[in-house]
Amino acid sequence: MLNKTIVKLAIPLAVGALALTGCGGGSGSDGDTLKIAFQGPLSGDNVALGENMQNGVKLAIDQANAKGELDVKLEYVAGDDQGLPDKATAAAQKLIDDPGIVAVVGPAFSGATNTASPLYAESGLVTVSPSATNPTLTDPKNKFTSLLRGVPNDNQQGAAMATYFAKKLNAKKVYLLDDKTDYGAGLAGVAEEGLKAAGIEVVKKSVPQKTPDYSATAKDVVNSKADALIYAGYYQDAAPLAKKLKEAGYKGAAISGDGVNDAKFIELSGDASENWLLTCPCTDATVEAGTKAFSADYQKAFNRAPGTYSAEAYDITNMIIEQIKTMKGDVQREALRDALAKASYKGLTKTFSFDENGEFKGTDVYLYQVKGGKIAYQGNVNELVG
Repeated sequence: MLNKTIVKLAIPLAVGALALTGCGGGSGSDGDTLKIAFQGPLSGDNVALGENMQNGVKLAIDQANAKGELDVKLEYVAGDDQGLPDKATAAAQKLIDDPGIVAVVGPAFSGATNTASPLYAESGLVTVSPSATNPTLTDPKNKFTSLLRGVPNDNQQGAAMATYFAKKLNAKKVYLLDDKTDYGAGLAGVAEEGLKAAGIEVVKKSVPQKTPDYSATAKDVVNSKADALIYAGYYQDAAPLAKKLKEAGYKGAAISGDGVNDAKFIELSGDASENWLLTCPCTDATVEAGTKAFSADYQKAFNRAPGTYSAEAYDITNMIIEQIKTMKGDVQREALRDALAKASYKGLTKTFSFDENGEFKGTDVYLYQVKGGKIAYQGNVNELVG
């Protein structure tokens, strides 16, 4: 209740401050600045995934400022929620209470998006997530009216896993394991439906995040005689699981989703990660022809290659900037939210547009595989399975 009360008090201040932009008074810290924020894990166990996206947002803002095509200067603001639902409302409220912030890229994780979105809806501050994939987030019953999803949801990713196991690997029995998070449980549920529809036997188990020892789970997988495994969760748990699976002698295929698709998974698990398959509704910016210039700029700016969702976060930020340009100085939160909901933007990674519920309209999911200690891009799952 406390957060709800704060929002109601904060909104008139925020909208009033933003409205001054069109009257010469300006919004933001100095009257000539508009702010774009990112909300995601910038500390904690999943910081690598958050930094991937944060850097994409920063690069787009820096490039826009360098071009000088806007009447105002753009400023980046970080909103760290550690990827955790119980940290998400405080992170969101801090951004909402800053009247200079006109849009948020994120929240990054599904659980955090679920808890923060009611506050954003009440404030009118638009959020465009590059990575929150739980299908239920855009259910109109939730009334998350400020949420736009910039990525295919787990109905697509879970189905892609099932399709690949059924058509490419001819799996007969799959051990399906999730981490009990909104993301993991949602992804596992969709995968289970696809596997059973394909006639594949499913053994399902849920093991919470930060389980101290995955030895028992690994033995269960081996004893089940499953010829394939799906892990629905994040890299900080997939890594120790992979180690215990190797120790237990598991020889089958293993696949996980975008929550594991990061070099940190390999760093934490070592050679136990070798041959793991990873899906993501995101392309590899270092491989695709359309994103190679972005990749070079990213490498120059941050001395590292772009990672999972870096390019998507960059595209979404540029989509926001494009709509800011059309407003010619009169940038108000709800107006920007409504403009983005109706917009179509051709980015480097894909064309971004949304249905009436804020759901992304595209469906493509891509496959990666750990080979030689690196995550190797394989291609579009639908094309790979023919």
